[in-house]
Amino acid sequence: MWELRHRGGCPGPGGAVAPPPREGEAAGGDHDTESTSDKETDIDDRYGDLDSRTDSDIPEIPPSSDRTPEILKKALSGLSSRWKNWWIRGILTLTMISLFFLIIYMGSFMLMLLVLGIQVKCFHEIITIGYRVYRSYDLPWFRTLSWYFLLCVNYFFYGETVADYFATFVQREEQLQFLIRYHRFISFALYLAGFCMFVLSLVKKHYRLQFYMFAWTHVTLLITVTQSHLVIQNLFEGMIWFLVPISSVICNDITAYLFGFFFGRTPLIKLSPKKTWEGFIGGFFSTVIFGFIAAYVLSKYQYFVCPVEYRSDVNSFVTECEPSELFQLQSYSLPPFLKALLRREAISLYPFQIHSIALSTFASLIGPFGGFFASGFKRAFKIKDFANTIPGHGGIMDRFDCQYLMATFVHVYITSFIRGPNPSKVLQQLLVLQPEQQLNIYKMLKTHLIEKGILQPTLKV
Repeated sequence: MWELRHRGGCPGPGGAVAPPPREGEAAGGDHDTESTSDKETDIDDRYGDLDSRTDSDIPEIPPSSDRTPEILKKALSGLSSRWKNWWIRGILTLTMISLFFLIIYMGSFMLMLLVLGIQVKCFHEIITIGYRVYRSYDLPWFRTLSWYFLLCVNYFFYGETVADYFATFVQREEQLQFLIRYHRFISFALYLAGFCMFVLSLVKKHYRLQFYMFAWTHVTLLITVTQSHLVIQNLFEGMIWFLVPISSVICNDITAYLFGFFFGRTPLIKLSPKKTWEGFIGGFFSTVIFGFIAAYVLSKYQYFVCPVEYRSDVNSFVTECEPSELFQLQSYSLPPFLKALLRREAISLYPFQIHSIALSTFASLIGPFGGFFASGFKRAFKIKDFANTIPGHGGIMDRFDCQYLMATFVHVYITSFIRGPNPSKVLQQLLVLQPEQQLNIYKMLKTHLIEKGILQPTLKV
């Protein structure tokens, strides 16, 4: 008891510790004198005392309206809510997969636009939750600055991508050379302008709330923009590095749901009461098998395995190349127990199929933790879904919470085990040198190639 008093509080009703007396207030409760700092503290407590909130203090967000098409509602009206939700999810899932196939057919550029659109929508959903939870209706410039920072960060990341992968194209366009040469300085200047706008928008009675929302915006940018940038970088390495990881997550999501729906009995994690061990294990084996087969099918086609490159002779972006060894059939000796089982000494596989096992394993074992994280986030703010964009599924973020974690893993995997030096980046650095420096490098490279026997020495006449 003495220790509690010594720390500035004592147990109140229900065992709660009473707060210590405010500065300028007598310990015995003398309220005769009140300083200016006390008034400011009262204002701060009144408008922004969010630090002391518990989970029960978070205001509940009104449930989203049901956006299920009326034709579906009428067709499924006789079913129980459990089976009605199952059919709605199934029909919308098949619709989204069909649209995804169509966008794949339309090419890499459309896939990039799709990623950008998903990123913007996810950002909007998370920002809207913060706007409602913290009731920041009166914050000056909050929404404008949030979208401004989104624009700045996208400008930075997409500019870096253009400079890294399309150096030849950039050098041909004089208008782009200045933007690329000073890209980072321009990006910093744009962000700095937003930072100064935020500082100038600070209002005395809203200080704490404004900083809450400033942090909320930046964490949202980290989750959405950074990860979507990695998705696009994976796409530039070849469409297969985009499709196999994403489809593995989709496969795991679908099969885990099906196994859990029909066979689930054992709860998996408290954050998601509907997730079961049966669904988790069934999803794992299904995803590994799916990833292995998908890798075999896609590795046959240049359209999926070739990196996206700019061809100056045709003045367009192409996906044509001589496939690397990753996408050429190799013979592998089988372990003794498999030799007896399959009655063969060796098997022919694409090396990428072996990598697909690692990718699909991550998608089924670690990827779901992105969903668990999102579930914890939604429980913290007492919401069922991020939005009601997709009937039966929730918001876009509800469907892509695992994809962002997967994108980071794929990027790290490529840079750690697959990718070597980037020729486009080396070329981009060479092209900005002075002509004399470029000539010296050319002579040194020519001498080096002659010494290695790759080039024949020029005969002097």
